[in-house]
Amino acid sequence: MIDKLEFFITLAQERHFGRAAEELGISQPTLSAALRQLEDQLGVALVVRGSRFQGLTPEGQRVLEWARRIVGDARTMREEMRAARKGLAGHVRLAVIPTALSMVPRLTEPFQARHPDVTFSVTSRTSLQVLSQLENLEIDAGITYLDNEPLGRVTTVPLYSERYHLITGAETPLADRAEVSWAEVSRLRLCLLTADMQNRRIINAHMAQAGVSAHPTLESNSMIVLFSHIRTGKWASVMPRNVAESFGFSEEIRMIPIIEPEAEHMVGLVATHREPHTPLVSALLHAARSGVAASAFDREKLSSDGLPLLT
Repeated sequence: MIDKLEFFITLAQERHFGRAAEELGISQPTLSAALRQLEDQLGVALVVRGSRFQGLTPEGQRVLEWARRIVGDARTMREEMRAARKGLAGHVRLAVIPTALSMVPRLTEPFQARHPDVTFSVTSRTSLQVLSQLENLEIDAGITYLDNEPLGRVTTVPLYSERYHLITGAETPLADRAEVSWAEVSRLRLCLLTADMQNRRIINAHMAQAGVSAHPTLESNSMIVLFSHIRTGKWASVMPRNVAESFGFSEEIRMIPIIEPEAEHMVGLVATHREPHTPLVSALLHAARSGVAASAFDREKLSSDGLPLLT
């Protein structure tokens, strides 16, 4: 039954029989047959029948909740038995918001040094995608904002705090200032992350607090695209200082604290709220809470302007 529940989770996630079968590496008739067998075993219809996928029945929605628990528990059991035989090994799937990507090595490097048989894959996702992929068992953990929008039932470990700066060329307006206001920033030629990113929603909210709004002339879901445009000297952006510093800006780029209001937002590690976690996730959470990862993040404890970046 575990295999059939995994098939069902994938179908609910893809909402299309063909895509789900392709994701699972099986034929569509095999998927359809497995689903009907699962329905027969449970005695309820799980999917609204039609010429194409039309959604889950109310019973299917409830079974999906159970399926995620059961499949999650089965994976945990398998990993615990593997860890008992071979020690900690395996693969960790991380989804990370774009502004935190440059900080990932401060978690993965000390962890992998301590557990050399563990590998990582890291993908860039919006905060909503991080939570959705956690729920659907597509990732093992994520790094996202902890204090700005509801997270639901997840386990959280704070890592560091973002403080926002104007990132601009040395010859652009406001480049000679020691600090700037959100209202002043709003009048610049801005390039910002797209509206589906929580970082952008944070920026919009702080500008609204200042009685202004952001009107960027360029938007992207890639930090590299934003940096490339800043380097032209024609655009400015708003981003956390640690992100800007990770790209090794020269003296031609200024990083200026933004005030009125000053703002900080906590970023941290998130995992599904369940006990027990898989051995890999449990070890990752422990590393994030302990000196293994904390010592690395502690290097970011003070920015050059003396403000705390880790609580």
